[in-house]
Amino acid sequence: MKAKRIAAGAALACALAASASHASISLSTTRVIFEGKNKESSVVVSNEGADVLIQSWLDPLDDAADTQLPFAITPPLAKVGSKQQQLLRVLYEGVGMPADRESAFWLNVQEIPQAASSENVLQLAVRQRIKVFYRPAGLGGDPQKATAGLQWQLNQDAGKAMLRLSNPSLYHVTVVDAKLHAGGTDEPVVDANMIAPGATLVLPVKLPTGSAAAPEVRYEVINDYGGRESYRVVLRGNQLSTPVPAGN
Repeated sequence: MKAKRIAAGAALACALAASASHASISLSTTRVIFEGKNKESSVVVSNEGADVLIQSWLDPLDDAADTQLPFAITPPLAKVGSKQQQLLRVLYEGVGMPADRESAFWLNVQEIPQAASSENVLQLAVRQRIKVFYRPAGLGGDPQKATAGLQWQLNQDAGKAMLRLSNPSLYHVTVVDAKLHAGGTDEPVVDANMIAPGATLVLPVKLPTGSAAAPEVRYEVINDYGGRESYRVVLRGNQLSTPVPAGN
């Protein structure tokens, strides 16, 4: 019986791997920047496999939120031939979004599997999901400088060290792979987190005892093109500290 269970588990794992390997579509970008001065933005779906049907839709960042986004995507359903591409257009109604800050939501593109040619075949609907950032026309500030404006502060709360990360800019900033470097050790702080405009994160950290050097946080941010940029910030007591590029 145990051997049968192992064999069944292995077969299921192989089926899952095989199904995942047949995902044939890819997107032209890892994020969409929708400039408010334009009527629409777009993303290209490429199909490197057999003919496929794709379904596309938009969601708020909070999946549990019952929010109707004032955007539409066209076409919501499309057949993409082998080695062909499909242009997806994201359209804005013109009203309904904040005009004083950047907004973000999800774009979903799901590959609908073709009907199986035989029974007892496991099929998976592979979905790709990327963020859309809507930037209202005339929004002040520079999104490229938002990362340099992050504010870090080390506080004590009931004897425990707490790291406050604030984003005073009008744009979202995504921080990844953040580590607190102190006393020759690196303590993970943030794996990946997007900080909304005006938002603050409070993160518990562990500080080594007996270290004379000021601790610093080393991390990366995701830019508009999906690339990574490295930063570091030295924490000086409970003072607000801003980052500099890691090479400085």
